[in-house]
Amino acid sequence: MAQEKVRGSNVSEQTLLATDYLNHFNEIVMTIEMIPDMPEFLEEAKEWKPKTYKEHFQGSSIADKDLAIEVYDHVPAKYRDPFEKTIGQVDHLIAVTLEKLEGDLKRGDSELLRENATSLSRVIQRLMDTAAAIIHGSENTMDQEEIDALLF
Repeated sequence: MAQEKVRGSNVSEQTLLATDYLNHFNEIVMTIEMIPDMPEFLEEAKEWKPKTYKEHFQGSSIADKDLAIEVYDHVPAKYRDPFEKTIGQVDHLIAVTLEKLEGDLKRGDSELLRENATSLSRVIQRLMDTAAAIIHGSENTMDQEEIDALLF
């Protein structure tokens, strides 16, 4: 029934998820990438807060926002569980990244700041790509070992 409701909308008929949620993360990733050239952006980045899927759409202006909220409770577990796990990993990695970059700035290590901003934003993007794949029907996630391999 939920699949019929979303037909022709921005919500996937298969997963009942919408890629618009990932916009919540795109801005912070771009901000992280700019911190080496504009260190004052760190303060702006630290104001970013994780939002649940429903919270994002409650503040969204897309036409299908109410539909996205309504059908989220009906997302099949085979998509919802890996999706929520991946989003949790993204949220955690953003927090860790901001702590690392703040430490690099305090130490005045601009080279390490640039390396960390670049490499960590890439890992965040990989996780976002995983979330996007789940939204489009994949059931795969990245486990902690895969994330650690990208970090170290």
